[in-house]
Amino acid sequence: MAEFLYGHWAVLEALRANRRPIEQLLLVESVEEKGRIHDIIELASKRGVNMRRVPRRIIDDLADGANHQNVVLRVGPYPYVELEQAFALAEKRGEKPFFLLLDLLKDPQNVGSLLRVADAVGLHGVILPDRRSVSVTPAVVNASAGAIEHLNVIQVTNLVNAMKELKSHDVWLVGLDIGPDVPPIDGTDLNIATGLVLGSEGEGMRRLVRDTCDMLLSLPMRGQVASLNVATVGSIALYSAWQARGWEGWGKKPLSNNNITA
Repeated sequence: MAEFLYGHWAVLEALRANRRPIEQLLLVESVEEKGRIHDIIELASKRGVNMRRVPRRIIDDLADGANHQNVVLRVGPYPYVELEQAFALAEKRGEKPFFLLLDLLKDPQNVGSLLRVADAVGLHGVILPDRRSVSVTPAVVNASAGAIEHLNVIQVTNLVNAMKELKSHDVWLVGLDIGPDVPPIDGTDLNIATGLVLGSEGEGMRRLVRDTCDMLLSLPMRGQVASLNVATVGSIALYSAWQARGWEGWGKKPLSNNNITA
């Protein structure tokens, strides 16, 4: 089923990644061809994408009232991958596996923000449950500024089984939690094959997910508010883990997912 991506960065990164079928680019008829719109049109032309200018109301409807920035892109379904493809990317880069696991997150903005950081730190794979959780929707693509178009995202039926599969590949599962008995993240060397696990907004990790983790870590806090937004916690933890790896890959040309096959 076709989807309509909206917003400058979501559309541009989908065109750059070139991982899903691209059917048509629609532009508001009055928009000027400058800035990001110029970049989008130029890349769409190189890709041989059909382009049309239409009244604003049509794009308003296709974007379901979201801030579309005068452009939508009709594309095919998001290309979820298998776990093996993420391991293949780690092997080709010569890096220890680095994963993010999201346990029933429901806010597209939180998920999109986390995926934008996941791309920034060079994550090899993101694992999402296929039920009761946010999937890769146009809203998530937009919230990630299109970064998700470059990521390996794995949808699984059972998150705990996926965690056990990671363990069989010697990946350490690190759950982010809160509480006085949970050690701070800076006291653990995360220069290991890592899967960071984040629980849902408000409820945190489910009991079986928490129990399957190899360790629980927390972010130290000294203020009056007892917790942080899950996207903030995850972003800090992802950068902490990347720092522990010595900022591996920083300054190198990114390795396209198009070059990795399971």
